[in-house]
Amino acid sequence: MYNTIAAELRHIADLPGPRPWPLAGNLPQITPTRLHQDLEGWARQYGPLFKISFGRTQMLVVASHELVSAVLRDRPDGFRRPSITATVSDEMGGRPGLFLAEGAAWRDQRRMVMTALAPHAVKAYFPSLVAVGLRLQKHWQRAARDGRVIDLTEDLKRFSVDIIAGLAFGSDVNTIDGGEDVIQRHMDIVLPAVARRSMALFPYWRYVRLPQDRQLDASLMALNQSIDGLIATARARLAAEPERRARPANLLEAMICAADEGGSGVDDVAVAGNVATMLLAGEDTTSNTLAWMLYLLQQNPAAMQKARDEVLRVAPDPRAFTIEQMDGLDYLDACAQEAMRLKPVAPFIPLEALRDSVVGDVQVPKGSLVWCVMRNDSVSNNFVADAADFHPERWLAGAAQPMNKQVSMPFGAGVRTCPGRYLALLEIKLASAMLLSSFDIASIATASGAEAQELDGFTMSPIGLQMRLRHY
Repeated sequence: MYNTIAAELRHIADLPGPRPWPLAGNLPQITPTRLHQDLEGWARQYGPLFKISFGRTQMLVVASHELVSAVLRDRPDGFRRPSITATVSDEMGGRPGLFLAEGAAWRDQRRMVMTALAPHAVKAYFPSLVAVGLRLQKHWQRAARDGRVIDLTEDLKRFSVDIIAGLAFGSDVNTIDGGEDVIQRHMDIVLPAVARRSMALFPYWRYVRLPQDRQLDASLMALNQSIDGLIATARARLAAEPERRARPANLLEAMICAADEGGSGVDDVAVAGNVATMLLAGEDTTSNTLAWMLYLLQQNPAAMQKARDEVLRVAPDPRAFTIEQMDGLDYLDACAQEAMRLKPVAPFIPLEALRDSVVGDVQVPKGSLVWCVMRNDSVSNNFVADAADFHPERWLAGAAQPMNKQVSMPFGAGVRTCPGRYLALLEIKLASAMLLSSFDIASIATASGAEAQELDGFTMSPIGLQMRLRHY
């Protein structure tokens, strides 16, 4: 990252990039729902370091995996999430959790979240995870029996929400069987609004309330009420069973105990913020990755058959799943890694420099915005053989053309790597193993049969995937 002498350094203003419009910058050239594709297209045109502007705000775009990795590893001291995102969140009455926390607050919360999501904690929770998987199996069995089309992405969201609600909050919400997913329904409105307002040329909402702003206000109120309800329920458990304070049973109880004791750097605001953060991290990212993986497997019958053969050999009965069986699903894990290479649900990460820095041969003054493109080298033939192909074998030990695992960074890099990566991969393997061992997949496709399109919301999701199942 710091590999050039000062006389050779370029300034961001000196870099190539798409020609900006007066006042608006490059915003008119961007489609919000495919922002990631617009940036990736410019990276192919202008190279791994170029400039864009949102309004009058100029930023550096970094599309080299080596430079992206260096920037991500320079957190939290050298870079942070853009301060405008925190400002917008504050305006909306947001309560920051680990996702938006910085500095000492991030370190205090990170320790607690890492403990709750560590492999040993997730393994202890595994029987409950299997129970949620069996619940999804029964739901899909009814759909197969009735000949109903399954909204794949929505069902996988419910699966992920039920898991994270149990692990992190000790709550059996059972959205699979029709329990209302109130929090996620409102987060589907709140999170895109944060992204939209963070990129707005003018903060009109401070002066005029449009219908979408009134809808946002209602969702924010309902979201906060739901989160407060989860916290109140956890506090009631702790009051009824004081002994739980010595050994909290889940992340929410641990955070409440820390906030009550003081001195931990965790307060009630951080507790509430992390409830929302955990639901986000445990739902959209995992469910969308799983949906993309199943879609890609369906598009590649040979890989689908290899995955099914492995599941029937290693973990044939969902009722008897063990953590050892999940750990032994090497090909299924490779399928997940390959899906995340081709369809990363976080295709970009915007950051802000906390100090004067150098990225490649470009000076980055304190306060500059740096936009990290996560899917550029990972789908380039310069770094991955036959990069457009879905080829899970490249991730297996002894592969003829092994994958350079540094090129694809679906969970980020450095100390701010996603703390839930072990849980996410375990969820993916369990759900797909249940599916492959229990059903014949008639189809996974869009209603029109066209290729699934990428929707860039808060995460990158497939649009309109439907699944039809048959019993074996």
